[in-house]
Amino acid sequence: MKPLVECVPNFSEGRDPAKVEAIVAAMRSVPGVFILAHESDADHNRSVVTMAGGPDAILEAAVRGVGKAAELIDLTKQTGAHPRIGATDVVPFVPVHGVTIQDCVAIALRAGRGIWERYRIPVYLYEAAAQRPERANLENIRRGQFEGLREEVLRNPSGAPDMGDPCLHPTAGATVVGARKFLIAYNILLDTPDVAIAKDIAKKIRFSSGGLPFVKAMGVDLRARNLAQVSMNLTDFEQTPIHLVFETVKREANNRGVGIVGSEIVGLIPRRAIEMTAEAFLQIENFSPDQVFENCLEDSLARREGSVGTLAALAQPILDAVAKPAPTPGGGSVAALAGALGANLGRMVAVLSSKKKSLAAHAKELQAIAAELDAASGVLTGAIDRDASSYESVLAAYRLPHGTSEEQTKRDRAIQHAFRASIEAPLDVARKAAEVFEKLGQLEGMSAPSMLSDVRVGRMMAATAVRASLENVRINLESVTDASFAAAARSEAKSLAARIEEISVTASR
Repeated sequence: MKPLVECVPNFSEGRDPAKVEAIVAAMRSVPGVFILAHESDADHNRSVVTMAGGPDAILEAAVRGVGKAAELIDLTKQTGAHPRIGATDVVPFVPVHGVTIQDCVAIALRAGRGIWERYRIPVYLYEAAAQRPERANLENIRRGQFEGLREEVLRNPSGAPDMGDPCLHPTAGATVVGARKFLIAYNILLDTPDVAIAKDIAKKIRFSSGGLPFVKAMGVDLRARNLAQVSMNLTDFEQTPIHLVFETVKREANNRGVGIVGSEIVGLIPRRAIEMTAEAFLQIENFSPDQVFENCLEDSLARREGSVGTLAALAQPILDAVAKPAPTPGGGSVAALAGALGANLGRMVAVLSSKKKSLAAHAKELQAIAAELDAASGVLTGAIDRDASSYESVLAAYRLPHGTSEEQTKRDRAIQHAFRASIEAPLDVARKAAEVFEKLGQLEGMSAPSMLSDVRVGRMMAATAVRASLENVRINLESVTDASFAAAARSEAKSLAARIEEISVTASR
């Protein structure tokens, strides 16, 4: 599966379907982008579009959407219940498969530059892409909304955007761009029009006020429906699941003499979030996602893709690619593959162990470990191509012309930039493989004894991935002239190597 990124832009228009469709059409025009859903809310006067695609395609689609929204939305005339500072208010990029959160930060930075250069709309950066700690939280950037921020940036230089001129676009405002984990936009409707109650509950449950971790909440007046709403963003549904949020809001509402009319999902929700809710409410013992028919079917179909019936046949294309007389894929890609294999071995053990009655006491922890190893496998699998690409960039830099002093300077700069990337790629692999190594160490004490050798082989593969990646770091550092960068990389490499030394003890038992 190729690298896949989700993007969920929010537009400050939810009452004119023609405008929303025009914005969606602009994004859909980019080849390789899939529009998965789009929803509009008249009270909020806001539309949320969910799309997915490869890194370059999703970036281009997002930038085009911002441009079309700027043509069609005038914030000096727009009103709605939802706070906003831009015609395109927020553009988050989310890693799905074969990309890391750091990759999405890079996409966000490129998108921000594109938005400013093409449309002269200034950009603020938030979440993982934030350039200033106080801007990691979206609400801090959006305080005062378009009208207040428009004046604030003129009076206070510290409020200026991260990209673009220190003033807002006269009608499109500013756009907030960033990178984050999967977010669930979740609203609960109360059977009262009293928005003060919704605001009181929101304050009680949101993390910034001492409430539930990974929950952002506000009270909203839905005048068209004569109801109040608790509007929320759940930023880590695996840590604070959606059913816990629902039960907490319901309890707080009952304490105030108010009931629940219903709830709604804005945009899309991961299947795992629904599985967790079903597991909690139905109290299914030893539940595993592998018991869901669609999950099992998709895994089976994925394993069969390209298969001619044997494991050797599945592995042969990879072996052929490594063996061909070409610089890539090389040792870095092989290291990432080793880490992914170790993670997948661990996932297999965790899933099978979670279904055993004798290990029922560890079932939930085993399922959590399986999910973490599955995510790690996705990152390491994506790193196979990333490492190859980083080295190809080095070769491309060396091929640049260098006949004049200006060309030589440009070439030298490109070579150093490429070598830094060729160090950061294996360092990322080493970091993730070290996490896999440690996670498998936890698994060793709670898995079925018959699969202990699988766990230990997985740990050996993860340790090999760390050591092999650090060898690539070492050799590439010899070509880096930035002393501070090299020193930091060497220090981290030494720390990562120390984390996997336990393998010699484990292997000798």
